[in-house]
Amino acid sequence: MARRIVVALGGNAILTDDPTAQAQQNALEKTAEQLIPLIKSNDVEIVVTHGNGPQVGNLLLQQLEADSPKNPAMPLDTAVAMTQGEIGYWMVQAFSKALTKAGMAQIDVLPVVTRTVVDKEDPAFKEPSKPIGPFYDEKGKEDMLKQYPNWTFVEDSGRGYRRVVPSPKPVRFVEEKAIAALPSPLVLPIVSGGGGVPVVKTSEGYDGVEAVIDKDFSAAKLAELVEADDLLILTAVDNVYVNFNKPDQKKLETVTMSEMEEYISQGQFAAGSMLPKVQAAMAFVAFTGHAATVTSLDNLPNFLATGSGTRIMP
Repeated sequence: MARRIVVALGGNAILTDDPTAQAQQNALEKTAEQLIPLIKSNDVEIVVTHGNGPQVGNLLLQQLEADSPKNPAMPLDTAVAMTQGEIGYWMVQAFSKALTKAGMAQIDVLPVVTRTVVDKEDPAFKEPSKPIGPFYDEKGKEDMLKQYPNWTFVEDSGRGYRRVVPSPKPVRFVEEKAIAALPSPLVLPIVSGGGGVPVVKTSEGYDGVEAVIDKDFSAAKLAELVEADDLLILTAVDNVYVNFNKPDQKKLETVTMSEMEEYISQGQFAAGSMLPKVQAAMAFVAFTGHAATVTSLDNLPNFLATGSGTRIMP
């Protein structure tokens, strides 16, 4: 039976210094080629999910710049859906090329616009924490606050300031039954992009809400749903570190759940950055008893060869 891996790609892995559509498509073509070795031997099925923080933030800025009574800006949940479709299309194009080049054109790539149910009482709605959009220096942040005084900004990993929005935890997916049936040797699903479109259950169906769900928590839910054997969270660094950027920083390789819990209690991982990746990986391990790995896309060959990366064990 084929091993099944859920691969979570960060939105920053798609967006380079050049924010044009062509540049992002080029980046995804490289990404797709890097992921093909995972399934090249025909004994692994992958389900791909992705972030959209930079893309949805940039789209919202475009919407606000063009906002008028005749062309009103779209709300945040709609912008999430728009980026799901946008990035899903780019991924279909990229993976189709990479699969054809690898002699695996028989595999269909299927993006799914996914709705993710959240709790309307989630305290995250009162405490924005999810970074979206571009980075700003101090002056850029102050300029944006003059235009949009209700926005909240945080310093993000030493790279500048970013706008943050509410990020409620995913509860389940509306399209669960369909998603669970998709993965197979002939279908590569792209699911829950940007964490999914955030919705709350109502008596008449579902209503969209103003939020962006963390894609890593959704990836963990997705991995549980499709009964994945592994969760692979791909980020900007090869490993998770403790004492990061300090003289005594330490690379984590194989670690247990109890060790990671201790590191979290010490405040070792940045909120809105590495912390949700670690917590999502741990949620998958706790639910399934399988290991989860946090590493970089560039380190994928080493992961395949030796299991390199930060591997969290039960």
